[in-house]
Amino acid sequence: MSSSPRAIIFDLDGTLLDTLADLADSGNAALAALGLPPHPKDAYRYFVGLGIEELALRMLPEDKRDPATLKQACALTGSEYKRRWQDKTRPYQGVPEMLAALGLRGLPVCVLSNKPQVYTDLTVDAFFPERPFTYVRGARPEVPNKPHPAGALALAGELGLSPGSIIFVGDTATDMKTARGAGMLPVGVLWGFRDEAELAQNGARRIISRPAELLHLLDAPGSLLGETGA
Repeated sequence: MSSSPRAIIFDLDGTLLDTLADLADSGNAALAALGLPPHPKDAYRYFVGLGIEELALRMLPEDKRDPATLKQACALTGSEYKRRWQDKTRPYQGVPEMLAALGLRGLPVCVLSNKPQVYTDLTVDAFFPERPFTYVRGARPEVPNKPHPAGALALAGELGLSPGSIIFVGDTATDMKTARGAGMLPVGVLWGFRDEAELAQNGARRIISRPAELLHLLDAPGSLLGETGA
């Protein structure tokens, strides 16, 4: 990593947007439709992050994870989320201001999410109508989900930048593993779905507690010199 990063890739859910309540409500509505018990909202902090199939698998009771029920749970969760995706979701405090400040610096900013592409686009357009991102990428059939580094590396290619010049910001082990696998600088955030221990144990080179701290990190002379996720 050079001392002056040339782009930033953000995770979406748990990093830019607090989507937990809408995801939990959607999952619990799907479970109710299947005649199964709901989970507390906080349980969904550990269910989400690896795509809708993994969400459905994790929220189902262990004895209900047969392929037919899993397929049904995925479909129901997707249908419920389609109705609820903007009910309670909001940007985290300080995120819009952080993105505006990054825009003034002329630093390319991208999104890489495991949320299906259609919902990634919907939520970005709804909650960041100024569309401050160079590229917005969600889950697509042709690209493996995070933590596979393919999506991050594809973005580096689209930007025309070396992976080592890019900061990857996220709130989970999945994001830190993605950054490390792609050779980017993993920066963990504490306002999202997971805790500091998980981020540190999975390779975060920096951990920040407020969005404005990312700007301070960029301003610290030489603080990123030689830091890569490799």
